[in-house]
Amino acid sequence: MKKLLVVLVALAMAIPMAVMAQEETAPATTEKPKEFVVYAEKGSRANHYIPSGWMGDTSDIKINDQCAENPHSGTTCLQFVYSAKRSQNQGWAGVTWQNPAQNWGSKKGGYDLTGMTKLTFWARGAKGGEVIDKVKIGGIGIESKKPYPDSVSVEIGPIELTDQWKQYTVNLSGKDLSYISGGFCWVMNADVNPEGATFYLDDIKFEADPSMKPEGRKQEEMPLYVYADSRTPRNHFIPSGWMPGPDTGKDVKFDTKSKDNPYLGETCIKVQYKDNSGNGWVGIYWQNPANNWGDIDGGYDLSKATKLSFWARGLKGGENIQTFKVGGLIKEFADSDTAEIGPVILTKEWKQCTIDLQGKDMSYIFGGFCWSTNIESQAPEALDENGGITFYLDEIKYE
Repeated sequence: MKKLLVVLVALAMAIPMAVMAQEETAPATTEKPKEFVVYAEKGSRANHYIPSGWMGDTSDIKINDQCAENPHSGTTCLQFVYSAKRSQNQGWAGVTWQNPAQNWGSKKGGYDLTGMTKLTFWARGAKGGEVIDKVKIGGIGIESKKPYPDSVSVEIGPIELTDQWKQYTVNLSGKDLSYISGGFCWVMNADVNPEGATFYLDDIKFEADPSMKPEGRKQEEMPLYVYADSRTPRNHFIPSGWMPGPDTGKDVKFDTKSKDNPYLGETCIKVQYKDNSGNGWVGIYWQNPANNWGDIDGGYDLSKATKLSFWARGLKGGENIQTFKVGGLIKEFADSDTAEIGPVILTKEWKQCTIDLQGKDMSYIFGGFCWSTNIESQAPEALDENGGITFYLDEIKYE
């Protein structure tokens, strides 16, 4: 009887202890975070990523990460000064926030941001009118095939700033955010900001907003400009696809802010070509985003376009441009169609040229415009004093 009593007492004590043990070891149910901060305040423990990925003309960039000059919230914001001096002869500059620092995809460092549906940030210019080419999330290691690439690349732009704080949003709904080591990025270029730019950023964060819905690829309204003037956010595509290769820079001088008698506005494009490399031919593609030969999803839906028109002239007259073209880039991603004209013999006076797009599938175009020519096709009277040709382009647009 005593043994039975001892057993019962032991069981009575063991049961609540077991329940307590279960309560102690049971995993806590935690809600998914509703935001993930990139920058809130200098030194904030909530900050993630490091603005370590300087690109392009890196000597043209200065950063103050504890600027107290009228922050959007708190006591500090980020100030960037872009001089546009082309210190590394790139004509553009930008900064990527990375994890860990200097990680271009060769190291593990991506955050799983699944559930976040947008990134928001506040920005203002020192004067107003400063133009950010693009703001980007992800994209690290994708094009360069690094071991640890981001799971997606999303961008918006161009953005023309005002001198007042304004919030901007990048829609991330439906995007694969399972691995993001490039948390935020901005890019500016010297053509659109020839005098440089000072601007401010604050309160950069990812947010889980259930009201955000995936964006379909919208049809762009016409006209859509490839080039209107050097300092305008209306321009689309970037003249980054220099062909046939690295030596092209020896053969071409390319000025997007020439004031040599533009057809319309303040500037036009001036192209000087001489076959210094011996390649025999040359060309430039306008791409979206820059240097995209089909590795990145960057096409515009230009289904409403029935033609592309542009104005062109030669310095001496008689310059032979073998091809003017839209589309035609094919890789992992491919332009939906292509159309071209040529050869086109230029005159000394401005002349409008048209590429007919009727019946063409323009639903996905990241190769927005292209010209190419060679030295053999040039008449002696068209050659300038340097033994090459000089020609001009202006008002390139889809209609």
